Amino acid sequence: VQLQAFEGGLVEAGGSLRLSCAASGRTDSRYVMGWFRQAPGKQRELVATITSGESTNYADSVKVRFTVSRDNGKNTVYLQMNSLKPEDTAVYYCAAETSRYRMTYFYTADYWGQGTLVTVSS
Repeated sequence: VQLQAFEGGLVEAGGSLRLSCAASGRTDSRYVMGWFRQAPGKQRELVATITSGESTNYADSVKVRFTVSRDNGKNTVYLQMNSLKPEDTAVYYCAAETSRYRMTYFYTADYWGQGTLVTVSS
């Protein structure tokens, strides 16, 4: 399975962006999909997860502002980011894992996307 994230970019504080992550190869809609981010000099952070049944979880820092969704027909997962803040600046990665538990508590994934940079200016 190959994952490729798209549509990062530069946005002003308070603005919005929607990231997409397209899966190809031997895709499986049963995978838990997640979005991680890593800011310069900081550890990787789990931002959001979504299961095959579309159950979602979010980091406290992005609750209410971010929404994760998936379209299994298109093998794509999305991250809608609203009310962006400068502290949201990071490289965002999508990931696929068979276990939400492992992804959430051990930050593991069977597959990782290449990352897309989001920069929020103040």
